[in-house]
Amino acid sequence: MQILPYTDTLAPHFAHINAAWIEDMFVLEDHDRHVLGHPREAIVDQGGVILFAATPDGTVIGTGALMPTATGAYELTKMGVLAAARGTGAGGILLAALIERARDLPGIDTLYLLTSRKCAAAIHLYERAGFVHDADIMARFGHAYARCDVAMRFPLDRPR
Repeated sequence: MQILPYTDTLAPHFAHINAAWIEDMFVLEDHDRHVLGHPREAIVDQGGVILFAATPDGTVIGTGALMPTATGAYELTKMGVLAAARGTGAGGILLAALIERARDLPGIDTLYLLTSRKCAAAIHLYERAGFVHDADIMARFGHAYARCDVAMRFPLDRPR
């Protein structure tokens, strides 16, 4: 598995992979459409990061982002793996790479994610990686998505 940084050439994979899982379980919201349609503008140009998981031959099978949302706060967002690649470990590898990138972002003090109880496998992955459920994150950021009923925070002071 290789981790690739964002390029405009890879942007269609970001949109396709995320639209597929969101539409499979939920409805694309206006915020989703904006971020998926304009990842450079919405994430990268704002100081965020988008990474891709690819097979050794370069086939993109997963993606995820770190999007700045407030001073010092980044949302781990739009993380998905193609249905055909689930169970390969790609999600865990991608999540670990995103956490490592987050630790190196200047001025970051909060790394969080918003999700839904319907995403039980993803929640389990996040918990294994060290994310903890957090009511303050829900109160501060949970309104961003209608589907959000779970908010989690990663303790950035946790050893690597």
